Amino acid sequence: MSQKFTQAFKIQAVEKALNRAERISVLEIAESLGVGYSTLQKWIVKSKNHEFEPSQPMTKEKRPQDWNKEERLDMVIECGLLSEEGVNERCRAQGLYPYHIKQWKEDFSNGTGMNTDIKKQTETKKLRNEIKELKKDLHRKNKALAETAALLVLQKKVNAIWGSDEDNSQ
Repeated sequence: MSQKFTQAFKIQAVEKALNRAERISVLEIAESLGVGYSTLQKWIVKSKNHEFEPSQPMTKEKRPQDWNKEERLDMVIECGLLSEEGVNERCRAQGLYPYHIKQWKEDFSNGTGMNTDIKKQTETKKLRNEIKELKKDLHRKNKALAETAALLVLQKKVNAIWGSDEDNSQ
């Protein structure tokens, strides 16, 4: 029995397929949605032929971290002239929150700007490398400890079977 999908689901599925990352295939999206690959392809063709239109236009809002330094500065300046309600409205239109604007303003006033993001990334990378080296060293030491423990156990067994050299010297 064929499954019925709502118009809204079809529109969202097409939007997801058209806005997917490069490394994700349409087949993977179809599987994640529980829709057949050919069905999703038909929906995409229908949307391109304008046989069904999205209820709201597809937007490609930028994430706050995607804004470059100049765009951030422009937004801080624009919001500096607005009231709190105006800032909230402007932020909603841009897909931001007012705290992003406050943070950017603090960054510019401190002179850090976007350098903090780069510093955080390099620091994170250094810490990851250090953790990797420490894990490698810990693994090596655990192996050496296990080997030593095994040798001690074997030495005790040998002594129990044949006696120790100290017993023979008397």
